Amino acid sequence: MRGALYGIAAVSIWASWILAVRLGIRTSLKPWDITAIRFGVAGLILLPYLLKRGLAVDRLGWTGLAALLLGGGAPMVLVSYGGLLFAPAAHAASLYTALIPLYVAILAALVLGEAFTVAKWIGLVLIVAGVLGIVWSAGGTIGTRQNIGHAMFIAAGMLWACYVVAMRNARLEGLHAAAIAAVGSLIAYVPAYFVISGPHLFDAPWPDLAVQAFVHGLLVAVISFFCIGRAVGILGASNGSAFAALAPTITAILAIPVLGEWPATTDWIAMLLISVGVYIASGGLLPAFMSSRPNAP
Repeated sequence: MRGALYGIAAVSIWASWILAVRLGIRTSLKPWDITAIRFGVAGLILLPYLLKRGLAVDRLGWTGLAALLLGGGAPMVLVSYGGLLFAPAAHAASLYTALIPLYVAILAALVLGEAFTVAKWIGLVLIVAGVLGIVWSAGGTIGTRQNIGHAMFIAAGMLWACYVVAMRNARLEGLHAAAIAAVGSLIAYVPAYFVISGPHLFDAPWPDLAVQAFVHGLLVAVISFFCIGRAVGILGASNGSAFAALAPTITAILAIPVLGEWPATTDWIAMLLISVGVYIASGGLLPAFMSSRPNAP
């Protein structure tokens, strides 16, 4: 029960950042503004932790360090936040958050040589069907405005997968990897942002800034990493990561009262296919039960 609560808390926080960005860009903020808020707050919070633990280049190597900075830092965040300029929150949850376990599984199979099991193949089929359903619902052609957001969500997910595989390969704790990415973006992105954009960020209403700072700087960058780490520690990696399958449903439900975005019927069907596919691919209860039969290989 404790592991499940930690997993649900982490996924709920992941849903909150999507809603917060979508809400922010409807008011006075842009994706690059929210990115600066995120790493300005998270970088300062995690700076003492990073000074204590170090960059771990000896374990990561320069390639691994670059993967953390790109996949967990400003580049990935800008791409994922920017996608919300074109596509609704439910699509971000389906094509980015919920697909993270699959992206990681594919990259881990290629880079780390991890087995791509039958369950993962079944999950892949369901996920691809759901993705095609979302694209079809958006107009069925690659040239639609929403498809730009879809492509950005998928690209952000692959960047995040690079981050996770590098972290796994170096055997870093989640909070340590998050600190490297956050402080790196605090140093590289935040000053460049203010040089290019100037101090206009502070012209935004303070309630808007406070909401974004709390959600992105504290909840997402710090608390969610702690929660998912505890879930994986209690339930194991596969069962812990399977909670990401809840992201589309949680986000779509919360987006109705918060943003007034009602998913179409085809979107609900597609999100269901993606959720079931990610659950199976992540080693959920059904494949574990089937594999425990006496006659199973």
